[in-house]
Amino acid sequence: MRFSNYHTHTRYCDGADSPEELVREALRLGCPELGFSGHSHSPADECGMTPENTRAYTREIRQLQTRYGEQINIRLGIEQDYFSDMPTDDYDYVIGSVHAVEKNGRYLSVDKSLEDQIQTVQDYYDGDFYAFVEDYYALVAKVFDKTHCHIIGHFDLVTKFNEGERLFETGHPRYRDAAMAALEHLATKPVIFEINTGAISRGYRKTAYPADFLLRELEARGAPLLLSSDCHKKQDLLLGFDRYWGCARGIMEKLEISF
Repeated sequence: MRFSNYHTHTRYCDGADSPEELVREALRLGCPELGFSGHSHSPADECGMTPENTRAYTREIRQLQTRYGEQINIRLGIEQDYFSDMPTDDYDYVIGSVHAVEKNGRYLSVDKSLEDQIQTVQDYYDGDFYAFVEDYYALVAKVFDKTHCHIIGHFDLVTKFNEGERLFETGHPRYRDAAMAALEHLATKPVIFEINTGAISRGYRKTAYPADFLLRELEARGAPLLLSSDCHKKQDLLLGFDRYWGCARGIMEKLEISF
């Protein structure tokens, strides 16, 4: 099986490599396609590209499409944060993601650091992690309506620092109800869900997003699934794909990437 990745970050946002370095790595790995998905400019996401970097990013990816077009199909995408203020009309596809919640007029990061998340919940939620989770999933439920995305990015990103249930229990009724409400709403939309291995490469999780119980719910609904590495370093371009191919194979073999 020749894999492709559509969630790829470069030096234009918080990635380590240039776009061309990533193209060359994709060619080395035999990828038929490579999709770039820089973080959109957003007041809620510190990793978002500046407007100047956005223009440079778009220009360079289009140049690479011409330069390498006979060797690999390159797609220009964007990871559009829920709070992003940038248009998406010029992209080949859009990943819709939630990186922060809004509370009392402030944007509160979901994935900055463990310490930041603990402090956020203490300061703005009186220590109630489930209230924080509920606000997160309320936005996730609306991410397609807001961004008109093709792909749902890291559905349960709110669990990034929760390895071993150190912060909250994902089996708790409030957690399950919030996650399932978002999943059920999005499952009615024309979107693809990622199996995202990015947190494994960065040492935060031992398993991919989404959690097994959510993945089973998606499979039961026949929701389209797509392997994604959320690549920030070229050596992680296809990280974990062999491991998770079995989860997505039945659906991905029938899936035409037509966004």
